[in-house]
Amino acid sequence: MSADSPTDRVGVAPSIQRLVRNTVVAVSGALSRRDGQASLGVSGLAYYLLYLAGLGHLGFGPAGYEVSVVSNPLIHAFRQVGPFQWEPIALVVVGQVELLVAPLNMLLGAVLASLVGLNLAVSVVAWRGPAACRLGPGAGAVSGLPGLLSGVACCGPTILLVVGVQASAGLLSLFQWLLPLTVVTLFGTLLWVGSRVETP
Repeated sequence: MSADSPTDRVGVAPSIQRLVRNTVVAVSGALSRRDGQASLGVSGLAYYLLYLAGLGHLGFGPAGYEVSVVSNPLIHAFRQVGPFQWEPIALVVVGQVELLVAPLNMLLGAVLASLVGLNLAVSVVAWRGPAACRLGPGAGAVSGLPGLLSGVACCGPTILLVVGVQASAGLLSLFQWLLPLTVVTLFGTLLWVGSRVETP
């Protein structure tokens, strides 16, 4: 099998640049509208809170006010306790709300929440006003699916415990791959939406 010629490789770069540019057009078009901004804010925040709750880092307890930090927080912050999960370094209690602060978990949750919010924002705007993103109306349904399915990645093992399923090692190892698969899927749907943008 012959290798790609330099001409073929040169032709791929403009295609990727056009795809990225079109994706930016779709996302910026969605975020220029109030329904897109509202979708991003509401779905992103809701997913972020559910992500933290699914990890067991956000919950309710007796009313009070407390801030406590572990010794050597930098060491603990990078200590993994599971696949794509890191150890909390602080406990913050405000009223009945209890939050375990794990910086890397919170950062990962914010990235996922942003991707979910962007996908749903584009989905809503593509459904309500596809011309705003230069999209066909069919893009809306597909771009929203990963946002709806990605919640399994953060709290899959927790769901198994709640429903009383005895998880085998193979099933638990499957959940380890759901998170990176979710990130790839969310990026992929945004790029797919970019391929649906009509440019002059």
